[in-house]
Amino acid sequence: MALLDVQNLTTRFHTRNGVVHAVEDVSFKVKAGETLGIVGESGSGKSVTCYSLLGLIPQPPGRIHSGKAIFDGVDLLQARERELRGIRGKRISMIFQDPMTSLNPFMRIRDQLTEPLEIHENLRGKAAVSRAIDALAEVGIPEPEKRIEAYPHEFSGGMRQRVMIAMALITRPELLICDEPTTALDVTVQKQVLDLIRERQNELGTAVIFITHDLEVVSQVCDFVNVMYAGRIVESASREELFRKPLHAYTRSLLQSIPARHQKGEELYTIPGLPPNMSNPPAGCAFAPRNRIGNAELCVTDHPPELTEITPGHYAQNCPGCLA
Repeated sequence: MALLDVQNLTTRFHTRNGVVHAVEDVSFKVKAGETLGIVGESGSGKSVTCYSLLGLIPQPPGRIHSGKAIFDGVDLLQARERELRGIRGKRISMIFQDPMTSLNPFMRIRDQLTEPLEIHENLRGKAAVSRAIDALAEVGIPEPEKRIEAYPHEFSGGMRQRVMIAMALITRPELLICDEPTTALDVTVQKQVLDLIRERQNELGTAVIFITHDLEVVSQVCDFVNVMYAGRIVESASREELFRKPLHAYTRSLLQSIPARHQKGEELYTIPGLPPNMSNPPAGCAFAPRNRIGNAELCVTDHPPELTEITPGHYAQNCPGCLA
């Protein structure tokens, strides 16, 4: 049984320049202990999908037009703010993309770590501080008893990201959402952060949604992968199946652009053009203008292609041009 079951989620932003179709008809499931990767270029709808689940979309201009998100029997999209506040930060936690802007620069690490404990577990004083020190130690912060009194600017980028992980895991959530947690980190620190998330996941049995644009990261940490483009899922499969036999032209293009797949001295492949303007979404296949690996002439033009099960457990948009 799925811990989280998202059905036909549609989120749009109503701006002065028109309606931005950020997420359109997105569905997926996550089971306890599983890691789901959501991958795609910037602006594909990855973060907006997860922000919608937690009620973090600014309203207005954002608006969830339709869909369900069933978490342990509760529809997150219909839950009252008080009920959602009891789930968010306790049963579902999030590691945000930039730890420098996510951590409050005016508050000591101690206060930021103990705040979730005070809100969700009514734990205060020495007991809360002791738990916070343990959380820092668990994510590899040296001398946690001293460093807990520091401010965010006194930590390196990698250490700030560890603090964010400690803060997200301190309430032992059932679902952890990681919004590009390794962006702007060097490869050594990136590996440490990924290993840390995996280690804590194994210990706590936490389900993880991993948002990233980096397919190399996906290949290391994810069990299943959703590839998003222009606000829609264009392909969904297990990690092994996706990397062994990618079907959609966009997925194949992303894989082709991985530097490690090129010979030394060979020109790196880049996907031509830019993603579509989602305030004026195309009537047919959104990837058609950039499709160089499939056959753009065969792409549908009069309606958005639908996500279809091509082989057992492997879904892709049924656009002939992108499957060619």
